[in-house]
Amino acid sequence: MENQIFELQYALDTFYFLVMGALVMWMAAGFSMLEAGLVRTKNTAEILTKNIGLFAIACTMYMIYGYDLMYGGGALLSGISGQGETYSNASDFYFQVVFVATSMSIVSGAVAERMKLFSFFAFAVIFTTIIYPLEGSWTWGGASVFGLYSLSDFGFYDFAGSGIVHMAGASAALAGVLLLGPRKGKYDEAGNSKPILGANLPLATLGTFILWMGWFGFNGGSVLAMASKESADAVAMVFVNTNAAAAGGVIAALLFAKIWFGKADLTMALNGALAGLVAITAGPDTPSALVATLIGAVGGILVVLSIVWFDRKLRIDDPVGAISVHGVVGLWGLLAVPLTNSDVTFSGQLIGAVTIFVWVFIASGLVWYALKSIMGIRVSAEEEDDGVDLTECGLEAYPEFVSK
Repeated sequence: MENQIFELQYALDTFYFLVMGALVMWMAAGFSMLEAGLVRTKNTAEILTKNIGLFAIACTMYMIYGYDLMYGGGALLSGISGQGETYSNASDFYFQVVFVATSMSIVSGAVAERMKLFSFFAFAVIFTTIIYPLEGSWTWGGASVFGLYSLSDFGFYDFAGSGIVHMAGASAALAGVLLLGPRKGKYDEAGNSKPILGANLPLATLGTFILWMGWFGFNGGSVLAMASKESADAVAMVFVNTNAAAAGGVIAALLFAKIWFGKADLTMALNGALAGLVAITAGPDTPSALVATLIGAVGGILVVLSIVWFDRKLRIDDPVGAISVHGVVGLWGLLAVPLTNSDVTFSGQLIGAVTIFVWVFIASGLVWYALKSIMGIRVSAEEEDDGVDLTECGLEAYPEFVSK
């Protein structure tokens, strides 16, 4: 009888892992649509190529080595088909690999419209094989940081990856953007920011809703179980809090944009939803739904402030606001955890956040610099004028009405 109960639990938890992983995989479509909507028509096909390419690279490189590095053995090439405590190791690998792809997707939007396609792919190989898995080994993998200290000793807590996934992706993006420079025409001679509008806001909105849906797998799957009353209750609460935080992010971003700009800015509303989702990801298991809404709302306000600050004050050109959404709000998500979880301290969260940022930013910067020296990372001014669709992909996403 006990064996039958275990087999049923094993089957349910494994199936739950796979379904939640499929939802997270669907976030790749969300990132693709969001980014395609926020770039100009002449760069749409290339951004889509980047997104499907990076997903395939992440899946392959994490299988070959990244999973081994992050969890200390057990990749597909060395027999991942065994079982864990209550679920298949293969289901765990599948769930983890789509997280790696999500982190790499964050980089794609930030460097959009001026980066060489295969330089981006080369970075994706290193990021998904070494940079992300190594910081993941210090956090979810339980390893010490270069043998110096263990984040677990400080009580660092990141339920589903506000820091481990999102801030890491934003840190890599920031390093790349600083070396890459802004898009041509983004700033005038006086350094004033000039708006470069996205071509398809309906597509960007669709992408945001897809990401919102996929996030239920991102956070819900991180409960890691479903086949008991306790775990089912936990999953339900995580779903509710995830949805509440996204809603809070939208409302706060819309209201703040209306007060500041005098208009209801759709792009800020979309980023507000994503900010709410990123903010709750570090700790969706402990707040009430109302508190989760407030955590998301703070994220929605922060993202508006951050996007404007990066653009106008620091003159860092991020076409989709990825560094603000996933980096600045990712940090807020980590720091919000102690507000509802008494076992977690602000100091422990800060130590974890600094560790992730310093490693990913420096390592990514070195890789970007090496790529810049070896093969270049930016297209020429002429190619940027023509659009990277033609120069990098040899086709246009909208051939009948593309605007140069």
